[in-house]
Amino acid sequence: MLSRRRLLGSLACAGLLGCRRTTEGPRPESGPRPGAGPTQLIRANIHTNNPAQPRAEGMLIRDGAILAVASFAELEQRGADQVLDWRDSTVIPGLTDAHAHLLGLGQTAEIVDLRGATSIDEILARLREQAPASGWILGRGWDQNLWGGAMPSAAQLDAAFPDRPVWLRRVDGHAGWANSVVMQLTGIVAGTPNPEGGEILRDPTNASAATGVLIDAAMDVVPVPAPSPADIERWLAAACSHAASLGLTGVHEMGLDSVAHAAFTKLAANHALPLRVHGYASESWWTAGLNGLTRARVAPSDRYALAGVKLYVDGALGSRGAALIKPYADRPDHSGALMHEPQQFAALVSAILERGFQVASHAIGDLGNRTIINAYATALGARPTPEHRLRVEHAQVLDLAEIPRMAELGLIASMQPTHATSDMPWAPARLGEDRLAGAYAWQRMLNAGVRLALGSDFPVERPSPLLGLYAAVTRQDPSGQPSGGWLPDQRLSIAQAIDGFTHGAAFAAHRDDHLGMIAPGYRADLTCLRGDPYTVQPQALPELEVHATMIDGALTFEG
Repeated sequence: MLSRRRLLGSLACAGLLGCRRTTEGPRPESGPRPGAGPTQLIRANIHTNNPAQPRAEGMLIRDGAILAVASFAELEQRGADQVLDWRDSTVIPGLTDAHAHLLGLGQTAEIVDLRGATSIDEILARLREQAPASGWILGRGWDQNLWGGAMPSAAQLDAAFPDRPVWLRRVDGHAGWANSVVMQLTGIVAGTPNPEGGEILRDPTNASAATGVLIDAAMDVVPVPAPSPADIERWLAAACSHAASLGLTGVHEMGLDSVAHAAFTKLAANHALPLRVHGYASESWWTAGLNGLTRARVAPSDRYALAGVKLYVDGALGSRGAALIKPYADRPDHSGALMHEPQQFAALVSAILERGFQVASHAIGDLGNRTIINAYATALGARPTPEHRLRVEHAQVLDLAEIPRMAELGLIASMQPTHATSDMPWAPARLGEDRLAGAYAWQRMLNAGVRLALGSDFPVERPSPLLGLYAAVTRQDPSGQPSGGWLPDQRLSIAQAIDGFTHGAAFAAHRDDHLGMIAPGYRADLTCLRGDPYTVQPQALPELEVHATMIDGALTFEG
């Protein structure tokens, strides 16, 4: 579980990064050439992710870029202003989370954390302990699968909080649980129809009565007070600080609004952003006009850029909102829901591409994924260039025939390894055995020629990329279960997993010409670990200590 105390600490000290002490080494007599900026020489066990030069022990950095990669002895002769002797540590290209929510991560420290609760009683105990003294009680992280699978109800919250509004988002963010006070505020009454792309769960003994659980688009009517710009800036600063401490040098931030965009822009302008943040606007901001913005031209040194638009096609598997071609195996009367009619969605994709933005579309179910692939095929037919690099976010359950289509269209599968290990206890029951062949199918993607960009979807999952590497290579939970891994033929090698968090993520962001590997001319974005992820036992991956995180040759975290 995300350390609440550690993230609260980040809230307290956000903005102090970039002032970490570095290790000064002896300055050779033959220094850098006159007129050049200061140089740094790193000595370490270096895995470059560069097929032309996979390993090295020395790296020379100047003006934020990698100048040379070679033996330490050779580079030492060239001279440097500063030597970082990390010979007992391993340096890899900076790890990037290709699908995440920094805003949600920052907010986690200031609402009730429900992750891991195994009963309604435990939920209520946490609410009583952590709720603010007045006003709305907000929380996130409940998962009905941890207490047997039955969805909760408003009545259970009413018993403890009859007079205050309580709104609790499910761990995946695609369902919410309200008490009766909130349900009255929504205006939902007996007979209120389900909205397009959403569901109001009903009492099985009274089909017209809402239980208090709202799925996907049905959540939009909940009048949660909007956070202030100061709240958002504080949450983002704290989340960025925390992410850097976990070894991340970059994040693809999904679902920005204008206020979050302004906060990221301000943090970057004030040199207070310890990550490269590649931003994707929310669909609602796009519909509202995106403040007239056009896609920014990204310079290699940029810390923030608004690059694309994030769309939703369906919901999540855990709350049965994912759109399936055939009904759920454990709910035969239900197939989830599409959030857009296919023609409407195709028109939306085309409009975004006309404006010059990249498209990143969320799809979990096989019908959701098919809808995206069909829309992308239509759009690319009118604009036949691979440089659009259209993204399918999650690509979680696919009909096997769709995977080669993704490769033919040059689509990117933006996938999250820890989703597989979180979902494996109950996914077979949702899908049935016949659909598992196309579920969380990382190796099938790679074998077909589909590029992978890997991430976590935090705060849905824990934000450490080391947990993602572990899940990718083992397909096991933290206790090592199941033996051999779940659907083990889809496990990744450690090299494939690291590539997904480095070069694959860079490719998905149109930044693979300066990020994602350690090579001359690339930016000096580095993750330094005490231990070698290529050689340790997979079970040890989550426990590797982050020694340092570096962007443009500047330390953003030092442990």
